[in-house]
Amino acid sequence: MRRTRALLALTATALATVLFSPTTAEAAVDPGLKISASTGVGTHNAYERGTYTYLAQALDARPGLIELDVWPDVFTRQWRVSHSNPVGNDNNCVAATSAAQLYTGTRNRNLEHCLDDIRLWSAAHPDAGPLILKLELKTGFSGRTGQGPVELDALLAARLGDRVFRPAQLRGSHASLDAAARADAWPSRAQLAGKVIVELIPGTVEEGNPTDVLWTDVEYARHLAGLTTAGTLDQARAFPAVHRAQAGDPRSRYADPALRPWFVLFDGDATAYVTGGIDTAWYATNHYLLVMTDAQNVPPAVPSSDPDAASARVADLAAHHATIASADWATLPAVVSTVLPRG
Repeated sequence: MRRTRALLALTATALATVLFSPTTAEAAVDPGLKISASTGVGTHNAYERGTYTYLAQALDARPGLIELDVWPDVFTRQWRVSHSNPVGNDNNCVAATSAAQLYTGTRNRNLEHCLDDIRLWSAAHPDAGPLILKLELKTGFSGRTGQGPVELDALLAARLGDRVFRPAQLRGSHASLDAAARADAWPSRAQLAGKVIVELIPGTVEEGNPTDVLWTDVEYARHLAGLTTAGTLDQARAFPAVHRAQAGDPRSRYADPALRPWFVLFDGDATAYVTGGIDTAWYATNHYLLVMTDAQNVPPAVPSSDPDAASARVADLAAHHATIASADWATLPAVVSTVLPRG
């Protein structure tokens, strides 16, 4: 009876901490390992209420990556977070102002509130991370409504502050992000504890729109190049990703060769990387970050009911040089928190 009363007395925050404490696998990894030399696990669409009641619970599982789908609402000029609603929110973010409020309150909030939740949670868990925050801009940027790269940088700066690991910090004194990555200028996992690396990918709507000739990846890479020329790269808060798996150097798809050195993060389907004849060792050799998505679908498919098979899949993708193995395994916190040496 006393034990029952004690459990009932736990607050939602404390209970979440008990349920989602770091695993032995996570703790066993050398914190001196660079992020470019490690493999973590990502949670696909962690913002959906059917996946986690609150976004903080997704973070409690200690993932290496979470994903938010973002829409620039052209009517209100707000940044919405939803899987399919361009003018409304459908997510598990709350308007918290303290860590104690992360597990309560009204959900379905704007992007700035999701970022607040991440900042508050990270401040309460300074040993966690690094966390890759993958933003899929469903319809891309919207310059005509003032929702372009400059405005996104400002929002990330205002809400996440110095928790963001910036492109300028990777570049250092190197000529470009590519040169810095090839020199393996990435910090160690210990140095990135509590930090967020923001990844930007083009959205599914954007990629399927034949009238959209300027996708997120190109627009943000141009933004990085322009800031560098102006000597203000420190204002940038995100890394554009080369989206979708491709053999060779996928940056060859960009007609302007001057943009290619600003891509050091790659994101595509895990099955394509594993079974498509792609030399994934190229990414590890050059110390590029590689996000492999839909890890559960690599044949044979791994259901969320099989933690042993899921763990084996993560190890296999680590051997294939993934930085992140992203999957629909939210019900397997021990797998989600896994961190392994890469390769």
